[in-house]
Amino acid sequence: MLGLFDSGLGGLTVLRAVRAMLPDEEIVFLADRAHVPYGDRREEELVELLHANIAWLEAAGADAIVMACNTSCAVAQRHGWPPSGVRILDLIESAALAVTRRGLRKVAVIATAATVRTGAYGDALRARAPGMQVTEIAAPALVPLVEAGEIESERARRAVAEVCEGVAADCEAVVLACTHFPVLDAHFAAALGPTIVRIDPALVQAERAVALTIEAGSVRGNGRTRCVTTGEGARFAEQLEMILGPDPARTSEAVRLEYGKDRTAP
Repeated sequence: MLGLFDSGLGGLTVLRAVRAMLPDEEIVFLADRAHVPYGDRREEELVELLHANIAWLEAAGADAIVMACNTSCAVAQRHGWPPSGVRILDLIESAALAVTRRGLRKVAVIATAATVRTGAYGDALRARAPGMQVTEIAAPALVPLVEAGEIESERARRAVAEVCEGVAADCEAVVLACTHFPVLDAHFAAALGPTIVRIDPALVQAERAVALTIEAGSVRGNGRTRCVTTGEGARFAEQLEMILGPDPARTSEAVRLEYGKDRTAP
């Protein structure tokens, strides 16, 4: 069984890509909506949340964990991954692979404020392609818009356009370095124009998940998807239906998880 983890609804872009490539795999998806957005939180708290969510997925029976949260991956690049008995696929590694496959030399990375503060994307891209010009741009307003369902609103269009003003005209590509951002892809396309490539790391992450599953020989043939949130359950179920469409093999539920010594998520 594959485990996927994100702070909220953005990880559904990774879930959709993985499910398209692995229709028979059993998947558990955890959305830590009690603490979304992650981009505004301190690194120490993000480390704590990462450890708790990885531990929950392992306890739920995940054989491997496909990260669907760029901010958590960025923090792990700086502070280290939690001890784990299963393989964890880093989303930033997938993004770096997607960029370097194209031979790009000038790239903008649009991410949460917390991801940008770590510098993890610039480090990962330049490690694979020394000399690459990387501009990292924080977009703190976008995740709350997606979580609120304001995907096609004028407010979302303006917010994306404002973020894209920081992208140089001669930039070759923009990495959508938060899994919430591809949900707003139509706005990014309009703001960036046809000459700048938009890169969604979720697609390469899904390819790596397929390779890992085949290598491990761990495909389980029931095709069920268990979607779990630390936030409000009824609204989560509605949004799953809206973003992913109906699926009789998908269930949804809300859980309480322990974070740190004395604190729990609602």
